[in-house]
Amino acid sequence: MEKEQAKNEFLQIAKDNIKREGIDKLLEYLQKSDFFDAPASSRFHSNYSGGLCNHSINVYNRFIQNLKVEYGVDWQKTMSLESATIIALFHDVCKVDYYKEELKNVKEDGVWVQKPYYTVDEALPYGHGEKSVYIISGFMKLTREEAMAINWHMGGFDSRVKGGYYGIDTVYYKYPTALLFHVSDIQATYLDETTSG
Repeated sequence: MEKEQAKNEFLQIAKDNIKREGIDKLLEYLQKSDFFDAPASSRFHSNYSGGLCNHSINVYNRFIQNLKVEYGVDWQKTMSLESATIIALFHDVCKVDYYKEELKNVKEDGVWVQKPYYTVDEALPYGHGEKSVYIISGFMKLTREEAMAINWHMGGFDSRVKGGYYGIDTVYYKYPTALLFHVSDIQATYLDETTSG
């Protein structure tokens, strides 16, 4: 999806589905940041300008689909559309001011040329999911379920889990929607997205 089209779709989904106090300020913050120009990763999925916004939309679509599959037509009795939208669209706001574009030398057809690539230059080293919760909470209140889903969206890839922390089991048992959200993020990453090379 083209960058401007994705930005407009992201903003429309947010405005249509989220009525919570503070959403306007959060969207204003994102529009002033590099969120809509940032990649979703430096070298893996959606590692191109605008990839972070595309990824967020892909995860939103997967999450809604997974909630419908798991809970049926009455899925909103389990989780509101507002909550699902907040979780999906903002789970990776931790990547604001996170990537920096640099140039590297690459040989193409026997000739060295400079190509852009992304490196990590983190302005706020606060973790990943927990950093997104921290940033969002500066603009609007999150429910505990929303905070848990965002905080633990990396699942077994989370550095806390890799370090031996087992609390994620408790989270996924207490908040099964957090597990569904992790699955949605993985599906979007590996099934819906590509790298730029």
